[in-house]
Amino acid sequence: MTEFQPPGRLVTLADVAREAGVGESTVSRVLRNHGSYSKRAGERVAEAVARLGYVPNRLAGSLAGASTGTGTGLVGVVIPSLANVVFPDLLRGLTGALDGTGMQSVVGVSEYDAEREEALVAALLSWRPEALLLTGLEHTAGTVTLARASGVRVVEMIDTDGEGIDTVVGFSNRAAGQASARHLLARGYRRIGYCGHDPSADLRASKRLAGFEAALAEAGTALAEREIRPGRSSAASGRAGFEALIARRPGLDAVYFSNDDMALGGWFACLSLGLAVPERIALFGFNGLDFAEAMPQPLSTVRTPRLEIGRRAAACLTGTGPARIDLGFTLIEGATA
Repeated sequence: MTEFQPPGRLVTLADVAREAGVGESTVSRVLRNHGSYSKRAGERVAEAVARLGYVPNRLAGSLAGASTGTGTGLVGVVIPSLANVVFPDLLRGLTGALDGTGMQSVVGVSEYDAEREEALVAALLSWRPEALLLTGLEHTAGTVTLARASGVRVVEMIDTDGEGIDTVVGFSNRAAGQASARHLLARGYRRIGYCGHDPSADLRASKRLAGFEAALAEAGTALAEREIRPGRSSAASGRAGFEALIARRPGLDAVYFSNDDMALGGWFACLSLGLAVPERIALFGFNGLDFAEAMPQPLSTVRTPRLEIGRRAAACLTGTGPARIDLGFTLIEGATA
């Protein structure tokens, strides 16, 4: 186990002044855009702020003279979506674990936009939270700089495939993709297609697909066809994607979907087209959402520990502990594959 090491000392106004080679009063005037300062001084301060990852302290005005680097009781959280039930589940685990601790989460939604995530991180850090929780391991360079310069514990959730800023809590998306492919191969499926949503909007889905294809390659085969739908995942997108896929490759005997929402749409398409599942074609999803188990044919999928990730992320906010916690996943055989 690796003991927690803070990502770095909180960057102060004095640090910016020293980096820019100007006085603290000049930095203050530039940041407030008030008072006189030269154009060159403004440029040097802006460069220093970006280089160091400095975030102005929004609490300083109302708590003048007080120490606001700690003790706010706030936990900044950035998730990519509220439309996908995965993230509300994550928040339920987190907020439930924070109850009684005196800490309160403040949530921002990035809509899968990395630049928006960076802006949200800067805004949250300006309120001097006790900790910062992010989703995934891929961020802009600016977000990483801000997080490392914050001086607080940073927890990245729901993925372990890559290097973290500080503490990582989740599971391997790549391994989940590999396990899905091996399950289908073990069932005798060989003409396998893929139906997914825009990978630029969900890098973790791309990791699962990479793991899936790697497992197919190990078995001496490959995807027979793929259909990538624009935008975010949904049952409607999954249905349209499946129909396009099967129109191009009617001989497919299984389809792997980027998540359960897309797979549900594929199941609806099979009902409409008169394709027996799994006798004619198998369907496999990801996430293990409640509706997947409640379907007339329970969906074959991978269940992820969303609530537990939230709980463990909260537990990492205090004390020492491992820098990487892999909670694994559970393959659900279901009835569609």
